[in-house]
Amino acid sequence: MPTKAEQRERTRDAILGIAARRFAESGYAGVALEEVVAEVGLTRGAVYHHFGSKHGLFAGVVERAQFAVAEAVERASGVDAPPMDAFLAGCRAFLEASLAPEVRRILLVDGPAVLGWDDWRDGDLESSARLLDAGVAELADAGVIARRSLGTVTTMVSGALNEVAIANASAADPQRGIDAAIATLARMLTGLAPDADSGVAQATAP
Repeated sequence: MPTKAEQRERTRDAILGIAARRFAESGYAGVALEEVVAEVGLTRGAVYHHFGSKHGLFAGVVERAQFAVAEAVERASGVDAPPMDAFLAGCRAFLEASLAPEVRRILLVDGPAVLGWDDWRDGDLESSARLLDAGVAELADAGVIARRSLGTVTTMVSGALNEVAIANASAADPQRGIDAAIATLARMLTGLAPDADSGVAQATAP
């Protein structure tokens, strides 16, 4: 027999699963909490017990989506491959995971708007952004890119990947868009190689 803690976790997972599908289909504003309650077969009070409110339920769905994407990125980037290949594999995994409606609409569209940028960003920092920071640092450790402004590199790569993910959602051939994005990112990172610093310094010198 499952313990009470296990039963609570199963109930919470069931609520999150149904809520994620409905938020993905209709967006945050288009979902009534009563719809989720009816489908999961619980009382409104039970949902409030686990999440406090519709906003709290959505926050739980966002957190779940963030960590699901992070797991996909971690698996892809953990392969035994040269640092650049492993990094690009992780970026590709993010873009491919973002094609799922539950990720795109919940995580990239409604998430920042409903939770507020600061709260959304805090969750992102605990999941995908943490892995991106680590990946950029590994590129620098391996001498693939210069150890210079790594925080800026991470921020720019993160922003670019998020924008590509949103654009790909309505693209006729999203896989082609992902291929183009990864190829472009590879060229950009090549331009950050340590031996490229001298050329930049010469170009920007007065």
